[in-house]
Amino acid sequence: MKHSTKGIGLQFFAMKNLDAVQQQRTEILQRMTDAVQANDQEKFMQAFGDLADAIGQSILGDVQALQALQAAQDNSILAARGCRVLTSEERQYYDAIIGAMKSDDPKQALTNVNKVLPETVIDAVFEDLITNHPLLAEINFQNTGALVKILLSTTGGGAKWGPIDKKITEELSANFIELDLTLAALTAFLPVNRYMLDLGPAWLDRYVRELLSEALAVELETGIIAGNGKDAPIGMMKKLTGAVDGVYADKTAVAVTDLTPAAYGPLLATLSKGPNGKHRPVVKVLLAVNPEDYFTKVFPATTVRAADGTYSKDVFPFPTTVVQSAAVPAGKAVMGLPAKYFMGLGTQSGGKIEYSDEYKFLERQRIYAIFLYGYGRAMDENAFILLDISGLKGAALEVKVTEIPAGESAGGTASGAGETE
Repeated sequence: MKHSTKGIGLQFFAMKNLDAVQQQRTEILQRMTDAVQANDQEKFMQAFGDLADAIGQSILGDVQALQALQAAQDNSILAARGCRVLTSEERQYYDAIIGAMKSDDPKQALTNVNKVLPETVIDAVFEDLITNHPLLAEINFQNTGALVKILLSTTGGGAKWGPIDKKITEELSANFIELDLTLAALTAFLPVNRYMLDLGPAWLDRYVRELLSEALAVELETGIIAGNGKDAPIGMMKKLTGAVDGVYADKTAVAVTDLTPAAYGPLLATLSKGPNGKHRPVVKVLLAVNPEDYFTKVFPATTVRAADGTYSKDVFPFPTTVVQSAAVPAGKAVMGLPAKYFMGLGTQSGGKIEYSDEYKFLERQRIYAIFLYGYGRAMDENAFILLDISGLKGAALEVKVTEIPAGESAGGTASGAGETE
């Protein structure tokens, strides 16, 4: 019985190149993050165009592999390749979008498309974001849909024993804040090559979801960690008061040189102080740190060796989830209560995809845009602490010397030799 080596060869080629593709994406996303932090719009869009090319080529490679293997295009095969089984509404939407994008005047054609991006597509993007980006999975990250404003409880409770009077009403009202989700607009650009349109609705859906997820993640993480509040979220690093011209300043960094219980305890005590002088239980915390600092500072400080010679990493004196984020400045870290950071994101203009006249230097594709709005902030001042970890030292093995009384021996050793624990 003969076996086809062509199919095996294609699969081996795909596996062999998986690491290279992932490394390429990581390098591009780092360039995007660097451009955001440097406020260099041109470099960001150049990197974004490279990301679009990389995703497009990856998807095209999958399509070609499927065609070469003559695999049936059933739901299970598509799902294995990252495609979803589209609803009838989603398929109708993508068919209409593909038709408009193929026209000679896509701007006018898209204007005539009386359909908006289905909510289920945005839901899928949020699922991808949370699955692939640990920081977004930890915080209170919500799809707000078409909401413009949202009311949040800062204390987690709004009840009070006693007679109802004006004073109690004022106290209860003080436990809520109203967030205007239109304070920060987020434009996601979609460079689309014409060949992508010929692949059909399911593949276009995968492309839109992947590109939106990666592009949004870069901007969201930067805003959630370090946003200054001006046309952006108020980041975990920022004070919630004292804004100047809408710009919020960094918190005062607390110097941390070790992660022993004696050093960790005061930090946890700060987090336990809720608003209005109330205290709250703290059962776990988040530690966001720059990837380089993680491996050069946090990793050595939290890795211990057992008696059998094996190592255990991320060993903290209190339940702590470590998240690596390029948005955290070098030498700094953010520690806090992830559930106490709210980030809401929704679609604007009905979630329509529009033709974009911007960034015409990206001649490889036609450029489209989808406009979203959102806002984020910590629910109270003590929910997050900015740390200075530039002087963080590695974990030290504690050694105790026990005196041995004269005339006695320990484990057959000479009298008075002493031992370590």
